[in-house]
Amino acid sequence: MTPLTDLLMRRIAATGPVTLADYMAECLLHPAHGYYATRDPFGAGGDFTTAPEISQMFGEMLGLFLAQVWMDQGRPAPFTLAEPGPGRGTLMADILRATAKVPGFHDAARVHLIEASATLREAQRDRLAAHAVTWADSIAALPEAPLFLVANEFFDALPIRQFQRDSAGWREVQVAQDGQRLTFALGAPAPLSALDHRLADTRPGDVVELCPAAAPMIGEIARRIARHGGTALIIDYGDWRSLGDTLQALKAHLPVDPLSHSGEADLTAHVDFEALARAATGVAHTNLTPQGVFLERLGITARAQALAGALSGTALENHIAAHRRLTHPQEMGTLFKTIALSPKGSAPPPGFTP
Repeated sequence: MTPLTDLLMRRIAATGPVTLADYMAECLLHPAHGYYATRDPFGAGGDFTTAPEISQMFGEMLGLFLAQVWMDQGRPAPFTLAEPGPGRGTLMADILRATAKVPGFHDAARVHLIEASATLREAQRDRLAAHAVTWADSIAALPEAPLFLVANEFFDALPIRQFQRDSAGWREVQVAQDGQRLTFALGAPAPLSALDHRLADTRPGDVVELCPAAAPMIGEIARRIARHGGTALIIDYGDWRSLGDTLQALKAHLPVDPLSHSGEADLTAHVDFEALARAATGVAHTNLTPQGVFLERLGITARAQALAGALSGTALENHIAAHRRLTHPQEMGTLFKTIALSPKGSAPPPGFTP
């Protein structure tokens, strides 16, 4: 039993079962025992590896994407260059390196990182020591200015609620206590207006997930883009519409029971991209595009070939494997999806088709 499991069991014993969203929020962000508050989870020594940690090519492609849409929108200055959930700062460091020779880009950019973890803020400060960076606690705290934002594996870590359909309505999946362990339980059946639009494509027994925090965040991003211009690029695993239980926990790069290591394992769920698009009012969204297709359209294979010319032996093998991992349909190429938000009437950003 982890220290957080003990706290949660005492809370449940006193006040009853908690929602899955409450459980995830405690596991990830509890100030003393939360996953992100107590560790650096990235890389071989952590619990998972993200695309920027796999290869510099990922951040380079995204940096050139941002530079192109910035130029396409008339090179606004100043503008906010933002990343929520920036990990160790690896992606932003690669973006800034790739855009260093784009005339005017760095002079106009005001870099803002949205990060809740003090541990990760320190890692970001070290990685980005050569740049002026401002940290914010929320997307709502970003300046009122043109916004060019990239969110990579950010929305998958937001707490979700799960609902199972039955003949009398929807029953919420809750976290309850069973003796000396945590367990999943179902609440009482009830109608739910937020899921009325899902009655046509679900059957009794189906599970649908909602992410309460996502809509207001996307709303803030969209409002700034609609008012001031800019583009938001969202990359995550998931699909257009939520269906099924997608909650997962990772510890030491292996899947574990989401209730068995409270506060000591990473918890994520697939992103419902349709819900993000519905919440992005006042702006246009692109079609949903697999990560591999998106990166290929941006020219990642040409970049991989250029870098390979200076490599040999194990370094070359690792480089080829990294390219494959990012783009191949059997690896991250299809599992991860991309979508972009831009001002209405603007052309589709690079990497996306109309």
